[in-house]
Amino acid sequence: MEEDKTSVVPDRELHVYAGRPVAFLLRYMRNRTVGHAMVFGSVGLAIGCAVLSSYAVRHLVDIMTATAHDGPVAAVWQAVAVLAGLIAMDNLGWRIAGWFASRTFIEMTGDIRRDLFRFLTGHSPAYFSERMPTSLAARIATAGNVCFTIENLLAWSVLPPALNVLLSVTLMLSVSWLMGGVTVVLAAALCLLMFRLAVRGRALHGEYAAAAAGLEGETLDVMGNIALVRAFGMRTQERQRFNTLAGREMGERLRSLRYMEKLRMVHAVLTAVLTAGLLIWAVLLWQRGEASVGEVVMVITLGFAILHGTRDLAMALVETIQHNARLSEVLSSLLVPHDMPDRDDAVPHPGPVRGDIVFENVGFAYPGGARVLDGFNLHITAGSRVGLVGRSGSGKSTVLALLQRLRFVQEGRILIDGEDIRDLTDDGLRACLSIVPQDVSLLHRTVMENIRYGRPDAPDEAVYAAAMAAGCVEFIEAMPQGFQTLVGDRGVKLSGGQRQRIAIARAFLRNAPILVLDEATSALDTESEAHVQKALERLMVGRTVIAVAHRLSTLQNFDRIVVMQDGRIVEDGAPGQLEQQNGPYRNFLNKQVTHTNDVA
Repeated sequence: MEEDKTSVVPDRELHVYAGRPVAFLLRYMRNRTVGHAMVFGSVGLAIGCAVLSSYAVRHLVDIMTATAHDGPVAAVWQAVAVLAGLIAMDNLGWRIAGWFASRTFIEMTGDIRRDLFRFLTGHSPAYFSERMPTSLAARIATAGNVCFTIENLLAWSVLPPALNVLLSVTLMLSVSWLMGGVTVVLAAALCLLMFRLAVRGRALHGEYAAAAAGLEGETLDVMGNIALVRAFGMRTQERQRFNTLAGREMGERLRSLRYMEKLRMVHAVLTAVLTAGLLIWAVLLWQRGEASVGEVVMVITLGFAILHGTRDLAMALVETIQHNARLSEVLSSLLVPHDMPDRDDAVPHPGPVRGDIVFENVGFAYPGGARVLDGFNLHITAGSRVGLVGRSGSGKSTVLALLQRLRFVQEGRILIDGEDIRDLTDDGLRACLSIVPQDVSLLHRTVMENIRYGRPDAPDEAVYAAAMAAGCVEFIEAMPQGFQTLVGDRGVKLSGGQRQRIAIARAFLRNAPILVLDEATSALDTESEAHVQKALERLMVGRTVIAVAHRLSTLQNFDRIVVMQDGRIVEDGAPGQLEQQNGPYRNFLNKQVTHTNDVA
């Protein structure tokens, strides 16, 4: 399968990062090495200048103490210049880091969202049928936002205190090896203690992340089905359900935040004790003449920096772990290996496509269910029209699903013009097919965009011609903005017949040699069906057609009718021929005629 040129991680590799947020983040950071090097390098420069400013202050104080008021002050001004230069470089480093971070972090977020969206759209329909699609969509945005937050934490909250502590300890060692060594041990012990306590709370953060994702998915699901909620008077029940889920989410969040506050409290007490001890120690050194005034000032400044730095570092690590847990939950949900990937050697259809279809000894069973097809054989010659008829559960829809490769055949094979569809890329197979389903899918976009979905590069004139062929132009131009009218969520602003004709226009524009009709008129009223049937008659000209239909009247002009029962073909022939035989097709036809007369 050809990879998207904008992708950072190929689809076949992305799933290995499920549950591995650190490796996932590092993979994307390496893709933008220069930007991240500028960000973290500039932060390091700023922190280095900030810590060295303490040394410059010590130097300035010692020179001012040793220099008489009326003596030469050139050295004083030199020390002032050095201190001012360090302060300036400190500020400049932060600004450079911020400038590069504003671009690099956002671009990396875009990389992640693009790759996750591409990977998610590579899943089969079965994956989405077992999950809440709205929740999965929300997780893509969450992944990008969480990665952006973690990067900001690393750049502004983790790296600065870590470098501050390291450089401060180095300078403190220049005053007193004993004081510096003790400070290092205490700071390391304090940081290790806080980190271990933070890791122990990771489960709380993961539970909050799962609760937050669940609440978001439930909310989107209800909003997307608000018409159903109102139709059954379920607003009160849904509000109660939301309140319950929101209460659970708030409870998990409270537990997570309270745990963090306990850590902060422990660190605050320990920091206060250690800071006071360091201050007393520095003053005692000065009393014994073992440290100058400037060194005491520096030691106190560095001591505060070290102890406060460990606090900031520990708290930043706690927050980073919290976001890391949420990212882990998101990746575990999204990066499930594709169940229907293209083969590594898959190719597009060599073309030109004639539309000859062969089902050869096909066997299939749904997971946990009985076999639907067993040794199924069917040959549909190019340019012919074949209708599939049978009771519910006879295997008709499964035949169409296998042809579209919505499911993989488990035995046998399906050929298009002699090419096994398993050997074709998914996009290569789709190029052979046009689909008009019973439940038409429309995006919340304009009429023009929905029709153009059949061929994205089609000019407006071609879209208009397709709409004309499908009998859509009259009702489209009667809309407020014509072809630029938004159809609403799932096409809610259109009637069933209008949606069907939009789908037919899309199929006209696609102009694929094989047309699949899946109950294309069964949900329509008589008038709408008549309009749609006329459009379908025009669409079927010159194409191979395979159709499932409940209303047998829609198949009267077909070349063949294939009657299925329990996954097998029990009758196969022209409509007129089957009408004369005393078999299942004739029984179906008589029942529909009787039902129509009863209704009339």
